[in-house]
Amino acid sequence: MLVNNAGYGLLGAVEEASDPEVEKLFAANVFGLLAVTRSVLPQMRRQRSGHVINIWSIGGYDSSAGWGVYCATKFAVEGITEALAGEIGPFGIKATVAEPGYFRTDFLDNQSLSAIREIADYAETVGVVRKFAGSANHVQPGNPAKLATALLALVNAENPPLRLPLGSDTVA
Repeated sequence: MLVNNAGYGLLGAVEEASDPEVEKLFAANVFGLLAVTRSVLPQMRRQRSGHVINIWSIGGYDSSAGWGVYCATKFAVEGITEALAGEIGPFGIKATVAEPGYFRTDFLDNQSLSAIREIADYAETVGVVRKFAGSANHVQPGNPAKLATALLALVNAENPPLRLPLGSDTVA
């Protein structure tokens, strides 16, 4: 089994993100996941079993102001996982993209969320999202213990789903 859970967020307008910031984000969130996945698949193919689980985000199918570049990485992983499921299924290998919403984790703090330059014209759109992120940290609706229980159930599922929405906000 492989669980891809590495990555970080980038909060800002598409215009605010520099080329190096975008490249670094894609390197971690997409290219890193691809490298790890490709390194594990030969063994899974040999044993004709396994499960690739990509812990991703509601941002993989629902983008909004301030999250465009970040969500682009999530959209990419959704597409990769969907194609991968069709490619590796005949070998007895499963693929699932877990799509958690907002859970009470450190994701909205400076360790996980990259700050970028701010353009004043975006104060009424992205600025609102920045304020929300600052006030929502550690008070998100999702319970991490319930998330862990759901992920353990996924790991032990005989026929796991391709997509697993997690959290009341994602399911809604």
